[in-house]
Amino acid sequence: MEIEVVGAVIVQDGLVLCAQRGPGGEAGGLWEFPGGKVEPGESPAAALAREIHEELGCVVEVGDPVTTTRHVGASVVVVLSTYWCRVVSGTPAPVEHAVVRWLPPGRLDGLAWAPADLPAVELVGRALA
Repeated sequence: MEIEVVGAVIVQDGLVLCAQRGPGGEAGGLWEFPGGKVEPGESPAAALAREIHEELGCVVEVGDPVTTTRHVGASVVVVLSTYWCRVVSGTPAPVEHAVVRWLPPGRLDGLAWAPADLPAVELVGRALA
């Protein structure tokens, strides 16, 4: 089974928002760019704006794509599309994540990232260096 998911690369004041998944599940405890599944009939941008509002309690403007990657997990193939985003209202706070952290681009590789997010982490680090 293949699922389409979206992730937000939220940049503010030169820092990148990183979110740690709660315990449990295939990627429990790992870090990711926040986001979620695209629902049937929903555009990736609309899905990302909805997911960020649900997960972080803030409103983002979805910008250009960063990358799209495929990750074959134990039970599902994840097709992850990441987008540059900026917060337009509210302050990101963990609703569904264990914790969120703002990091400079050069420190992103110090976290244990979910495998599907790794290509985007590398691209973001280079783009913002």
